[in-house]
Amino acid sequence: MDLGLKDRVYVVTGATRGLGNASARELVADGAKVVITGRDEKSAADAAATLGPNAVGIAVNNADPEAATRLIAAAREHFGGFDGILISVGGPAPGFLSDNTDEQWTAAFESVFLGAVRLARAAAAELGEGGVIGFVLSGSVHEPIPGLTISNGLRPGLAGFAKSLADELGPRGIRVVGLLPARIDTDRVRELDGLSADPEATRAGHESRIPLRRYGTPEEFGRTAAFLLSPAASYLTGIMLPVDGGSRHGF
Repeated sequence: MDLGLKDRVYVVTGATRGLGNASARELVADGAKVVITGRDEKSAADAAATLGPNAVGIAVNNADPEAATRLIAAAREHFGGFDGILISVGGPAPGFLSDNTDEQWTAAFESVFLGAVRLARAAAAELGEGGVIGFVLSGSVHEPIPGLTISNGLRPGLAGFAKSLADELGPRGIRVVGLLPARIDTDRVRELDGLSADPEATRAGHESRIPLRRYGTPEEFGRTAAFLLSPAASYLTGIMLPVDGGSRHGF
């Protein structure tokens, strides 16, 4: 199936590793060009180098108010266009109510929530018909995850923002989509499992509750993201798609 990604230009934030990187890798594999971001120049440059000539790495923090302008300008400068953005950011600090400080909440709000809002707002101003704005969120949009209180507080709000944005931008032919990963086998998930006394038993317990009985691979998530961002998904907007092996209990 031709996804129609050849020579389309995307910005993918938080893409030096994890889900953002997997998504950028699949976009490039299908012919797209990407501007990827990381928090330092070396990691961004190294990640882009592994993707080949159709990728450029920029050191940017999603919380930076100037991030969106810089990234869209980079897409136009390096690749001559801008067709969409996938907004991904590393998860906020884990913890329960009594663990998380005001400083952790504020930092997470700036990067996870307000940073995403700014990026989407700037993208909406620059995209034309056929453009797309994607959000990497979490299964916590529908069901809170124990020990991730900050994420549980912020991700559902972003899903609501994305849905509102889809309604606003639909008449202009711009799509807005969200992806809701659960237990995907990334460094972040392994770190979370490692917080328990017995990480192997913790993983086995999670896998036993997933209908497919395993963690997903980053490549599986990346292929799903590439499809949703592609012209092949041209009639999909305002959706929050679980990528979770069937973990969500609702329909």
